Amino acid sequence: MGTSSKKKNIVIFASGSGSNAQRLLEQFAHHPHIQVAALFSNNPQAFALQRAQNFGVPTAVFDRAALRAGEVQQQVQAYAPDLIVLAGFLWLLPASFVQAFPNKIINIHPSLLPKFGGKGMHGQHVHQAVIEAQETQTGITIHYVNEHYDEGAPIFQEFCPVQPHDTCETLAARVLTLEHQHLPRVVEELLSADKDSPQTPAA
Repeated sequence: MGTSSKKKNIVIFASGSGSNAQRLLEQFAHHPHIQVAALFSNNPQAFALQRAQNFGVPTAVFDRAALRAGEVQQQVQAYAPDLIVLAGFLWLLPASFVQAFPNKIINIHPSLLPKFGGKGMHGQHVHQAVIEAQETQTGITIHYVNEHYDEGAPIFQEFCPVQPHDTCETLAARVLTLEHQHLPRVVEELLSADKDSPQTPAA
């Protein structure tokens, strides 16, 4: 493959099972212009690592010290990422890391931000809060990442109903379906737009 057809690189960060990482790995396994270059995890037991290895994608595990010291940033830079996707990644990235990749880090969150975001609001905690607040709808938000939890500029939102008899589990399943459906598409659109013209971040 010549340099003129160099693929866009995605680096995934994941902390757990990695079902969204799986969808990205599947979407771009044979894509002509985009590839998953690596998967990083802060959890050595994360099943996301195995998912990446199943696709022959390099993996790395790191701790807080390495993240704070800039070691992870250097490792990620070696992959020349065009987009960094936080797919179920639970730590707050240092400001220096975010600033090193301007408008290149996105996150997917299982609620309609700015509702039900912030520190500690992930997974079942989000869905429980939605149910307790008696919301009639919830959904997903894909957004750029800044130095604060869930406060970066939004890119895409999709809605789904909250049913009267929903539990955390039934609501989580409905929201996860939206995540799996839309995250690969939004990532592809961001990188395809960037391929043809300068990317304009959401305001």
